[in-house]
Amino acid sequence: MTRTDTIAGRAVLIDEPAGAASDTLVLLHGWPDTAALWDGTVAALSARFRCVRFTWPGFAPDDADRAPTLDDLVQLLHQVVLTVAGGQPVTLVLHDWGCVFGYHFARLHPQLVRRVVGVDIGDAGSPAHVAGLNLKAKLGIAVYQLWLALAWKWGGTLGDGMARQMAAALRVPAPAAAIRARMGHPYWRAWTGGYRALRPFEPAVPMLFVYGRRKPFLFHSAAWAARVAARAGSRVLEMKTGHWVMVDAPDEFQRALADWLG
Repeated sequence: MTRTDTIAGRAVLIDEPAGAASDTLVLLHGWPDTAALWDGTVAALSARFRCVRFTWPGFAPDDADRAPTLDDLVQLLHQVVLTVAGGQPVTLVLHDWGCVFGYHFARLHPQLVRRVVGVDIGDAGSPAHVAGLNLKAKLGIAVYQLWLALAWKWGGTLGDGMARQMAAALRVPAPAAAIRARMGHPYWRAWTGGYRALRPFEPAVPMLFVYGRRKPFLFHSAAWAARVAARAGSRVLEMKTGHWVMVDAPDEFQRALADWLG
């Protein structure tokens, strides 16, 4: 049974197991998704775990056209984690921009993070990652991110159309009608210097890193993945999917996640 609590002004969906929860999972989405991205994952895991998810500001249908700061987003996550887990550490389950914000939260509040599951985003943007990209990949990353940043800046019908065009080009599984220019605020912030506080993520806790191989470029370096795999209790899993691993191969993803969490 899913209940909805309001925390820091956001609707937070919470699924509790019938018995005692063995852990609290906080599931964070990225562009251009909502908390609904995790519905199938939650259905598979909520018999054992408390599952918590919410939609980032700017991504819900009735959200304002504004660009929250990195501090805004991390403070929101902090309030959610403190409220739902009462100060106990949680497991973060992250995808896309959810990885970026979740990794930063884990660095700032290590006492509140028990484990991390990162999906498809690793040390993206690190010197090692950039050095491993060819020119075509570098141009591809710059083009799609700047396109979405400009879509956010221009907004309106033009911006929405640009965001949907890029979503179609990237084969995004989210419904086109639900995609808005305002969802691109992280790209605008990133390209205008708003995320300077970010650092490449080096997990201090056990981590499961799952990524899809069927993409024009990867969002992690081989060296970073090797370091993660070498950590006690950690695992790196390559899947024959695109960026949206949990949508492309839900059964395989859910089994791998349940096995590792168990």
